[in-house]
Amino acid sequence: MIWEPILKTTIEISDDLARTAKAHAARENITLRALIERGLRLVLRADRKEERFRLRDASVAGNGLKAPYSDSDWARIRESIYEGRGN
Repeated sequence: MIWEPILKTTIEISDDLARTAKAHAARENITLRALIERGLRLVLRADRKEERFRLRDASVAGNGLKAPYSDSDWARIRESIYEGRGN
């Protein structure tokens, strides 16, 4: 077993939460300290995990591009989007 230094500290929590936590710890046959440490470790571990970004599927059912764009490249499509705007 690896010895870890212990920091003694005081925390203030609501009476209701303290009673609930003590009862839970007793049911689990662990100390309140062990329950608090477990909770802190779970939260800290969860915060370290970064959710990988997933772009939702926004595709639509269709039959592709309509005329006159069915054989066009992206440059031609982009030109038509901005046609009549600016320069």
